[in-house]
Amino acid sequence: MNDALRPCAARDATSRGRRYPEPPPRYRSQFQRDRDRIIHSAAFRRLEYKTQVFVNHEGDLFRTRLTHSIEVAQIARSIARAMRLNEDLAEAIALAHDLGHTPFGHAGQDVLDECMRPYGGFEHNLQSLRVVDVLEARYAEFPGLNLTFETREGILKHCSPAKARELGAVAQRFLDRTQPTLEAQLTNLADEIAYNSHDVDDGLRAGLLTIEQLEEVELFGAPYREVRKRYPDLTDRRVIHEVVRRMIDAQIVDLIETSEAALREAAPDSVEAVRAHAEPLVRFSPAMREKNLALKRFLREHLYRHYRVHRMTGKARQVVRALFEAFFADPRLLPDQHREAAHRLERERGEAGRARAVADYIAGMTDRYAIAEYERLFNPRALT
Repeated sequence: MNDALRPCAARDATSRGRRYPEPPPRYRSQFQRDRDRIIHSAAFRRLEYKTQVFVNHEGDLFRTRLTHSIEVAQIARSIARAMRLNEDLAEAIALAHDLGHTPFGHAGQDVLDECMRPYGGFEHNLQSLRVVDVLEARYAEFPGLNLTFETREGILKHCSPAKARELGAVAQRFLDRTQPTLEAQLTNLADEIAYNSHDVDDGLRAGLLTIEQLEEVELFGAPYREVRKRYPDLTDRRVIHEVVRRMIDAQIVDLIETSEAALREAAPDSVEAVRAHAEPLVRFSPAMREKNLALKRFLREHLYRHYRVHRMTGKARQVVRALFEAFFADPRLLPDQHREAAHRLERERGEAGRARAVADYIAGMTDRYAIAEYERLFNPRALT
Protein backbone atom coordinates (compact mmCIF):
# COMPACT_ATOMS: atom_id res chain seq x y z
CA MET A 1 0.00 0.00 0.00
CA ASN A 2 2.75 2.48 0.88
CA ASP A 3 4.09 2.27 -2.68
CA ALA A 4 0.85 3.83 -3.95
CA LEU A 5 1.06 6.83 -1.62
CA ARG A 6 2.26 10.23 -2.77
CA PRO A 7 5.77 11.20 -1.58
CA CYS A 8 4.52 13.59 1.11
CA ALA A 9 2.09 11.10 2.71
CA ALA A 10 2.77 9.66 6.17
CA ARG A 11 4.40 6.22 6.25
CA ASP A 12 5.58 3.81 8.90
CA ALA A 13 9.15 4.41 7.76
CA THR A 14 8.94 8.16 8.38
CA SER A 15 6.95 7.97 11.64
CA ARG A 16 8.46 9.67 14.66
CA GLY A 17 7.56 6.58 16.63
CA ARG A 18 5.93 5.96 20.00
CA ARG A 19 6.71 7.34 23.44
CA TYR A 20 7.52 3.81 24.61
CA PRO A 21 9.37 1.75 21.96
CA GLU A 22 7.64 -1.44 20.83
CA PRO A 23 8.43 -4.12 18.25
CA PRO A 24 6.67 -3.30 14.97
CA PRO A 25 3.37 -5.10 14.29
CA ARG A 26 3.76 -8.19 12.13
CA TYR A 27 0.69 -7.98 9.88
CA ARG A 28 -0.52 -4.42 10.33
CA SER A 29 0.89 -0.97 9.76
CA GLN A 30 1.77 1.21 12.73
CA PHE A 31 -1.29 3.35 12.08
CA GLN A 32 -3.56 0.31 11.85
CA ARG A 33 -2.29 -0.64 15.29
CA ASP A 34 -3.22 2.84 16.51
CA ARG A 35 -6.69 2.53 15.04
CA ASP A 36 -7.25 -0.87 16.62
CA ARG A 37 -6.13 0.31 20.05
CA ILE A 38 -8.51 3.25 19.83
CA ILE A 39 -11.47 1.06 18.84
CA HIS A 40 -10.80 -1.32 21.74
CA SER A 41 -10.47 1.47 24.32
CA ALA A 42 -13.07 2.09 27.01
CA ALA A 43 -13.17 5.79 26.09
CA PHE A 44 -14.21 4.91 22.54
CA ARG A 45 -17.07 2.69 23.74
CA ARG A 46 -18.34 5.43 26.03
CA LEU A 47 -18.82 7.75 23.03
CA GLU A 48 -22.00 5.79 22.25
CA TYR A 49 -23.74 7.51 25.15
CA LYS A 50 -22.27 11.00 24.84
CA THR A 51 -24.19 13.90 23.33
CA GLN A 52 -23.44 15.34 19.92
CA VAL A 53 -26.19 17.99 19.96
CA PHE A 54 -29.12 16.09 21.46
CA VAL A 55 -28.91 14.27 24.79
CA ASN A 56 -28.61 10.56 24.10
CA HIS A 57 -31.94 9.49 25.56
CA GLU A 58 -33.95 12.03 23.55
CA GLY A 59 -34.14 9.71 20.55
CA ASP A 60 -32.58 6.58 19.12
CA LEU A 61 -31.80 8.09 15.71
CA PHE A 62 -29.92 11.23 16.77
CA ARG A 63 -26.18 11.19 16.37
CA THR A 64 -23.92 10.58 19.32
CA ARG A 65 -20.18 11.17 19.66
CA LEU A 66 -19.65 7.58 18.52
CA THR A 67 -21.70 7.77 15.34
CA HIS A 68 -20.16 11.17 14.60
CA SER A 69 -16.64 9.75 14.99
CA ILE A 70 -17.45 6.87 12.63
CA GLU A 71 -18.87 9.30 10.06
CA VAL A 72 -15.75 11.49 10.29
CA ALA A 73 -13.59 8.39 9.79
CA GLN A 74 -15.55 7.41 6.67
CA ILE A 75 -15.19 10.88 5.15
CA ALA A 76 -11.51 11.10 6.10
CA ARG A 77 -10.74 7.72 4.53
CA SER A 78 -12.53 8.70 1.31
CA ILE A 79 -10.54 11.92 1.03
CA ALA A 80 -7.24 10.22 1.93
CA ARG A 81 -7.75 7.50 -0.67
CA ALA A 82 -8.61 9.98 -3.41
CA MET A 83 -5.52 12.04 -2.59
CA ARG A 84 -3.19 9.03 -2.19
CA LEU A 85 -2.59 9.78 1.48
CA ASN A 86 -2.43 7.36 4.39
CA GLU A 87 -5.99 6.15 5.06
CA ASP A 88 -5.03 4.31 8.24
CA LEU A 89 -3.58 7.41 9.88
CA ALA A 90 -6.55 9.55 8.85
CA GLU A 91 -8.93 6.93 10.25
CA ALA A 92 -7.05 6.65 13.55
CA ILE A 93 -7.09 10.42 14.08
CA ALA A 94 -10.79 10.60 13.21
CA LEU A 95 -11.78 7.82 15.61
CA ALA A 96 -9.78 9.37 18.47
CA HIS A 97 -10.52 13.06 17.99
CA ASP A 98 -13.49 13.17 20.41
CA LEU A 99 -12.31 10.74 23.09
CA GLY A 100 -11.90 13.56 25.59
CA HIS A 101 -15.34 15.07 25.13
CA THR A 102 -17.42 15.56 28.26
CA PRO A 103 -21.00 14.40 28.68
CA PHE A 104 -23.64 16.79 27.30
CA GLY A 105 -21.58 18.05 24.37
CA HIS A 106 -20.15 21.56 24.32
CA ALA A 107 -22.29 22.62 27.29
CA GLY A 108 -20.48 20.07 29.44
CA GLN A 109 -17.10 21.20 28.17
CA ASP A 110 -17.84 24.87 28.74
CA VAL A 111 -18.93 24.47 32.36
CA LEU A 112 -16.09 22.07 33.16
CA ASP A 113 -13.67 24.63 31.73
CA GLU A 114 -15.23 27.28 33.98
CA CYS A 115 -14.80 25.02 37.01
CA MET A 116 -11.20 24.26 36.03
CA ARG A 117 -10.20 27.83 35.17
CA PRO A 118 -8.25 28.38 38.42
CA TYR A 119 -6.47 25.04 37.85
CA GLY A 120 -5.37 25.19 34.21
CA GLY A 121 -8.71 25.00 32.40
CA PHE A 122 -10.28 22.18 30.40
CA GLU A 123 -10.29 21.69 26.64
CA HIS A 124 -11.65 18.57 25.00
CA ASN A 125 -8.92 17.99 22.41
CA LEU A 126 -6.25 18.31 25.10
CA GLN A 127 -8.30 15.83 27.11
CA SER A 128 -8.44 13.47 24.12
CA LEU A 129 -4.64 13.45 24.10
CA ARG A 130 -4.62 12.89 27.87
CA VAL A 131 -6.95 9.92 27.42
CA VAL A 132 -4.68 8.17 24.91
CA ASP A 133 -1.44 9.15 26.68
CA VAL A 134 -2.35 8.60 30.34
CA LEU A 135 -5.89 7.67 31.32
CA GLU A 136 -6.54 4.48 29.35
CA ALA A 137 -5.13 1.67 31.50
CA ARG A 138 -4.99 -1.49 29.37
CA TYR A 139 -1.42 -2.51 28.64
CA ALA A 140 1.19 -4.06 30.89
CA GLU A 141 4.25 -2.15 29.70
CA PHE A 142 3.06 1.45 29.37
CA PRO A 143 0.29 3.87 30.40
CA GLY A 144 -2.30 4.97 27.88
CA LEU A 145 -2.45 3.51 24.37
CA ASN A 146 1.12 4.42 23.32
CA LEU A 147 0.00 5.74 19.94
CA THR A 148 2.35 7.00 17.25
CA PHE A 149 3.49 10.61 17.26
CA GLU A 150 1.50 11.29 14.08
CA THR A 151 -1.82 10.10 15.51
CA ARG A 152 -1.26 12.04 18.74
CA GLU A 153 -0.30 15.14 16.75
CA GLY A 154 -3.51 14.85 14.71
CA ILE A 155 -5.66 14.58 17.84
CA LEU A 156 -4.21 17.87 19.09
CA LYS A 157 -5.94 20.23 16.67
CA HIS A 158 -5.24 23.44 18.57
CA CYS A 159 -3.26 24.42 21.64
CA SER A 160 -2.21 27.58 23.46
CA PRO A 161 1.53 28.40 23.65
CA ALA A 162 1.52 27.82 27.42
CA LYS A 163 -0.02 24.35 27.03
CA ALA A 164 2.28 23.59 24.09
CA ARG A 165 5.33 24.21 26.26
CA GLU A 166 3.95 21.78 28.84
CA LEU A 167 3.21 19.05 26.29
CA GLY A 168 6.60 19.06 24.58
CA ALA A 169 7.31 17.60 21.14
CA VAL A 170 3.75 16.67 20.18
CA ALA A 171 2.73 20.34 20.51
CA GLN A 172 5.94 21.97 19.30
CA ARG A 173 4.32 22.97 16.00
CA PHE A 174 2.12 25.46 17.83
CA LEU A 175 5.26 27.26 18.99
CA ASP A 176 7.13 26.91 15.70
CA ARG A 177 4.01 27.69 13.60
CA THR A 178 4.51 24.63 11.45
CA GLN A 179 1.89 22.24 10.04
CA PRO A 180 0.83 18.70 10.95
CA THR A 181 0.68 15.88 8.39
CA LEU A 182 -1.68 16.13 5.45
CA GLU A 183 -3.68 13.31 7.06
CA ALA A 184 -4.23 15.43 10.18
CA GLN A 185 -5.18 18.43 8.05
CA LEU A 186 -7.78 16.54 6.03
CA THR A 187 -9.28 14.87 9.12
CA ASN A 188 -9.80 18.25 10.73
CA LEU A 189 -11.88 19.32 7.72
CA ALA A 190 -13.65 15.95 7.53
CA ASP A 191 -14.82 16.63 11.09
CA GLU A 192 -16.20 19.99 9.97
CA ILE A 193 -17.99 18.44 6.98
CA ALA A 194 -19.55 15.74 9.15
CA TYR A 195 -20.84 17.83 12.02
CA ASN A 196 -22.22 20.68 9.90
CA SER A 197 -24.05 18.40 7.48
CA HIS A 198 -25.33 15.95 10.06
CA ASP A 199 -26.43 18.64 12.50
CA VAL A 200 -28.70 19.84 9.67
CA ASP A 201 -30.12 16.33 9.38
CA ASP A 202 -30.65 15.94 13.13
CA GLY A 203 -32.08 19.44 13.48
CA LEU A 204 -34.68 18.73 10.80
CA ARG A 205 -35.48 15.32 12.30
CA ALA A 206 -36.04 16.93 15.71
CA GLY A 207 -38.27 19.65 14.28
CA LEU A 208 -35.96 22.41 15.50
CA LEU A 209 -35.12 23.48 11.95
CA THR A 210 -37.39 23.85 8.94
CA ILE A 211 -36.66 23.40 5.27
CA GLU A 212 -38.00 26.91 4.65
CA GLN A 213 -35.32 28.34 6.97
CA LEU A 214 -32.56 26.24 5.44
CA GLU A 215 -33.45 27.17 1.87
CA GLU A 216 -31.84 30.54 2.57
CA VAL A 217 -28.49 28.80 3.22
CA GLU A 218 -26.76 28.19 -0.11
CA LEU A 219 -25.03 24.96 0.87
CA PHE A 220 -28.47 23.45 1.60
CA GLY A 221 -30.73 25.50 -0.66
CA ALA A 222 -29.04 24.79 -4.00
CA PRO A 223 -29.08 20.98 -3.72
CA TYR A 224 -32.57 21.10 -2.18
CA ARG A 225 -33.98 22.85 -5.22
CA GLU A 226 -32.19 20.42 -7.53
CA VAL A 227 -33.60 17.40 -5.69
CA ARG A 228 -37.16 18.79 -5.60
CA LYS A 229 -37.03 19.54 -9.32
CA ARG A 230 -35.66 16.12 -10.26
CA TYR A 231 -37.74 14.06 -7.81
CA PRO A 232 -41.03 15.95 -7.28
CA ASP A 233 -42.80 12.97 -5.69
CA LEU A 234 -40.07 12.00 -3.21
CA THR A 235 -41.06 11.87 0.48
CA ASP A 236 -39.67 14.58 2.75
CA ARG A 237 -37.43 12.18 4.68
CA ARG A 238 -35.82 10.89 1.48
CA VAL A 239 -35.47 14.43 0.16
CA ILE A 240 -33.55 15.45 3.28
CA HIS A 241 -31.26 12.43 3.05
CA GLU A 242 -30.58 13.14 -0.63
CA VAL A 243 -29.84 16.81 0.06
CA VAL A 244 -27.48 16.07 2.97
CA ARG A 245 -25.71 13.47 0.83
CA ARG A 246 -25.18 16.06 -1.90
CA MET A 247 -23.99 18.66 0.64
CA ILE A 248 -21.32 16.25 1.86
CA ASP A 249 -20.31 15.27 -1.68
CA ALA A 250 -19.97 18.90 -2.79
CA GLN A 251 -17.70 19.73 0.14
CA ILE A 252 -15.53 16.63 -0.33
CA VAL A 253 -15.10 17.26 -4.06
CA ASP A 254 -14.22 20.91 -3.46
CA LEU A 255 -11.73 19.99 -0.76
CA ILE A 256 -10.00 17.35 -2.89
CA GLU A 257 -9.77 19.50 -5.99
CA THR A 258 -8.62 22.62 -4.12
CA SER A 259 -6.07 20.65 -2.11
CA GLU A 260 -4.72 18.84 -5.16
CA ALA A 261 -4.13 22.22 -6.82
CA ALA A 262 -2.35 23.50 -3.70
CA LEU A 263 -0.15 20.39 -3.59
CA ARG A 264 0.77 20.73 -7.27
CA GLU A 265 1.84 24.31 -6.66
CA ALA A 266 3.77 23.64 -3.44
CA ALA A 267 5.16 20.26 -4.62
CA PRO A 268 6.19 18.95 -1.16
CA ASP A 269 8.35 15.86 -1.53
CA SER A 270 8.17 14.66 2.07
CA VAL A 271 6.20 14.93 5.31
CA GLU A 272 8.78 17.39 6.59
CA ALA A 273 8.21 19.61 3.56
CA VAL A 274 4.49 19.60 4.41
CA ARG A 275 5.32 20.57 8.00
CA ALA A 276 7.50 23.46 6.86
CA HIS A 277 4.80 25.03 4.71
CA ALA A 278 3.46 28.38 5.91
CA GLU A 279 -0.20 27.28 5.86
CA PRO A 280 -2.24 24.07 5.56
CA LEU A 281 -2.20 22.51 2.11
CA VAL A 282 -5.51 20.70 2.58
CA ARG A 283 -8.20 23.34 2.27
CA PHE A 284 -11.54 24.39 0.82
CA SER A 285 -11.82 26.91 -1.98
CA PRO A 286 -12.65 30.47 -0.84
CA ALA A 287 -16.19 30.06 -2.19
CA MET A 288 -16.80 26.81 -0.29
CA ARG A 289 -15.23 28.23 2.85
CA GLU A 290 -17.74 31.10 2.72
CA LYS A 291 -20.62 28.64 2.24
CA ASN A 292 -19.40 26.67 5.25
CA LEU A 293 -19.19 29.79 7.39
CA ALA A 294 -22.73 30.76 6.39
CA LEU A 295 -24.01 27.31 7.41
CA LYS A 296 -22.14 27.52 10.73
CA ARG A 297 -23.67 30.92 11.45
CA PHE A 298 -27.12 29.57 10.64
CA LEU A 299 -26.73 26.51 12.87
CA ARG A 300 -25.40 28.59 15.75
CA GLU A 301 -28.37 30.95 15.60
CA HIS A 302 -31.19 28.53 14.80
CA LEU A 303 -30.12 25.17 16.24
CA TYR A 304 -27.52 25.53 18.98
CA ARG A 305 -29.39 28.52 20.46
CA HIS A 306 -32.86 27.00 20.03
CA TYR A 307 -34.81 27.19 23.26
CA ARG A 308 -35.17 23.40 23.48
CA VAL A 309 -31.43 22.90 23.11
CA HIS A 310 -30.85 25.76 25.55
CA ARG A 311 -33.09 24.10 28.13
CA MET A 312 -31.10 20.89 27.81
CA THR A 313 -27.76 22.68 28.06
CA GLY A 314 -28.94 24.59 31.13
CA LYS A 315 -29.69 21.32 32.90
CA ALA A 316 -26.39 19.87 31.71
CA ARG A 317 -24.44 22.82 33.12
CA GLN A 318 -26.19 22.40 36.46
CA VAL A 319 -25.31 18.68 36.60
CA VAL A 320 -21.64 19.09 35.66
CA ARG A 321 -21.04 22.06 37.95
CA ALA A 322 -22.70 20.34 40.93
CA LEU A 323 -20.68 17.15 40.37
CA PHE A 324 -17.41 19.05 40.14
CA GLU A 325 -18.04 21.11 43.24
CA ALA A 326 -19.10 18.07 45.28
CA PHE A 327 -16.18 15.85 44.26
CA PHE A 328 -13.61 18.62 44.59
CA ALA A 329 -14.84 19.56 48.06
CA ASP A 330 -14.88 15.93 49.25
CA PRO A 331 -12.85 13.44 47.16
CA ARG A 332 -14.12 10.68 49.45
CA LEU A 333 -17.27 10.77 47.31
CA LEU A 334 -15.27 9.51 44.32
CA PRO A 335 -15.08 5.80 43.42
CA ASP A 336 -11.93 4.10 44.70
CA GLN A 337 -9.81 4.36 41.54
CA HIS A 338 -10.59 8.04 41.02
CA ARG A 339 -10.21 8.88 44.72
CA GLU A 340 -6.74 7.35 44.68
CA ALA A 341 -5.89 9.36 41.55
CA ALA A 342 -7.11 12.54 43.24
CA HIS A 343 -4.93 11.91 46.31
CA ARG A 344 -1.90 11.07 44.15
CA LEU A 345 -2.25 14.12 41.89
CA GLU A 346 -2.89 16.36 44.89
CA ARG A 347 0.37 15.18 46.47
CA GLU A 348 2.17 15.99 43.21
CA ARG A 349 0.48 19.27 42.21
CA GLY A 350 -1.65 20.48 45.11
CA GLU A 351 -5.26 21.55 44.56
CA ALA A 352 -4.69 21.72 40.79
CA GLY A 353 -3.92 18.00 40.84
CA ARG A 354 -7.06 17.19 42.80
CA ALA A 355 -9.13 19.30 40.37
CA ARG A 356 -7.58 17.55 37.37
CA ALA A 357 -8.51 14.12 38.77
CA VAL A 358 -12.09 15.28 39.30
CA ALA A 359 -12.20 16.67 35.74
CA ASP A 360 -10.85 13.37 34.39
CA TYR A 361 -13.64 11.49 36.16
CA ILE A 362 -16.41 13.81 34.97
CA ALA A 363 -15.09 14.06 31.40
CA GLY A 364 -15.13 10.27 31.16
CA MET A 365 -18.81 10.03 32.09
CA THR A 366 -21.57 9.30 29.62
CA ASP A 367 -24.66 11.50 29.72
CA ARG A 368 -26.74 8.95 31.59
CA TYR A 369 -23.96 8.09 34.06
CA ALA A 370 -23.55 11.79 34.90
CA ILE A 371 -27.30 12.07 35.50
CA ALA A 372 -27.21 8.93 37.68
CA GLU A 373 -24.28 10.27 39.74
CA TYR A 374 -26.13 13.55 40.20
CA GLU A 375 -29.17 11.64 41.45
CA ARG A 376 -27.07 9.54 43.83
CA LEU A 377 -25.43 12.63 45.29
CA PHE A 378 -28.33 15.07 45.49
CA ASN A 379 -31.62 13.14 45.50
CA PRO A 380 -32.49 12.27 49.14
CA ARG A 381 -34.56 9.31 47.95
CA ALA A 382 -31.54 7.78 46.15
CA LEU A 383 -29.67 6.52 49.18
CA THR A 384 -27.46 3.97 47.39
